[in-house]
Amino acid sequence: MAESTTPQRTLAGWDKPELDLTHADWQSGSQGRGDVQIAFVDGFIAMRNGGKPGGPSLIFDPGEWRAFVLGARDGDFDLT
Repeated sequence: MAESTTPQRTLAGWDKPELDLTHADWQSGSQGRGDVQIAFVDGFIAMRNGGKPGGPSLIFDPGEWRAFVLGARDGDFDLT
């Protein structure tokens, strides 16, 4: 699987470290059928579009990740 070589940019107010995702162990969210992939790196969770692995990744701290997962389970992101 191709790894991301996209440089990470530091944004104003960004309180997360610049993570090296080059050797991240990316996991597919739907037994390989979905496009969303996650990786656990240095205490953070990175999420990317597996169809475009060279694109940007979202970075969550553990509290943000928990809120995201619980919201998804509760249907907060359902479009129907």
